[in-house]
Amino acid sequence: MLIVGCGDVGLRVARGLTPRVRVLALTSQSTRVAPLREAGIVPLIGNLDDMRTLRRLGALASHVLHLAPPAALGPRDERTRHLMAALRLRAAPQSLVYGSTTGVYGDCQGVLVSETRALRPQTDRAQRRADAQAAVLHFGRAAGTSVRVLRIPGIYAADREGGTPLARLQKRTPVLRREEDVFTNHIHADDLARACMLALWRGGAQRSFNVSDDTALKMGDYMDAAAALYGLPPPPRFTREALARELSPMQMSFMGESRRLDNRRMKQELRMRLRYSDVLTGLAVGPR
Repeated sequence: MLIVGCGDVGLRVARGLTPRVRVLALTSQSTRVAPLREAGIVPLIGNLDDMRTLRRLGALASHVLHLAPPAALGPRDERTRHLMAALRLRAAPQSLVYGSTTGVYGDCQGVLVSETRALRPQTDRAQRRADAQAAVLHFGRAAGTSVRVLRIPGIYAADREGGTPLARLQKRTPVLRREEDVFTNHIHADDLARACMLALWRGGAQRSFNVSDDTALKMGDYMDAAAALYGLPPPPRFTREALARELSPMQMSFMGESRRLDNRRMKQELRMRLRYSDVLTGLAVGPR
């Protein structure tokens, strides 16, 4: 198996597969070679921004997990397009799993969203993810590869850098008042890694999956509950107008979209059983 974008989640996937599966990982940083080898992974040096460094990837692996983010600018994800071109140079893989984002749905005004909903990305980064989805699905149809797209919400874990709301609560970062609040969605990093592994071998070809737990909480209520878990006071609540004066445009963008995710396809077709069915159970496990 080849992992492209072997960060925290990729390493969790590798730990779940080795030594039964030979795992390779693409990295553009020489400093990552030693840590990858220590994890039992074969490192490959290459850069998704430079097609010339990717030519040997074709036929190296029968299964590919693509978790690398797009570049920070532009409407298209050229990195994914470079990877797809490289994988087609020789024998295409049997399966490819792409880690996308639920941001491709845009604002759904709090309704329950299934994978059949039309994509309406509202931010530049979500537009790049939607473009990448289109590229990998086209690749799958053209190359005969079974592609599964995982639409991923907020990833959390106590042992993941920045993986809990503790720092925000300690800084007293405000949230929206209840009248203007938005639904937020979550998946524990370990559950996401399991979904990635299952999708490499399960699920229909050219299929998308919402990879989310069963939590249905608005952001402010989530932060209130986390504060109680950590023994901290709840965060202050501001109007949207006042909050915009306190937070960056990037932070505000996460409060401009509201949706709840239907995860039944993940459970039925990938036969995925969540270890952490709700975010508060997951936050309560492990170091804080």
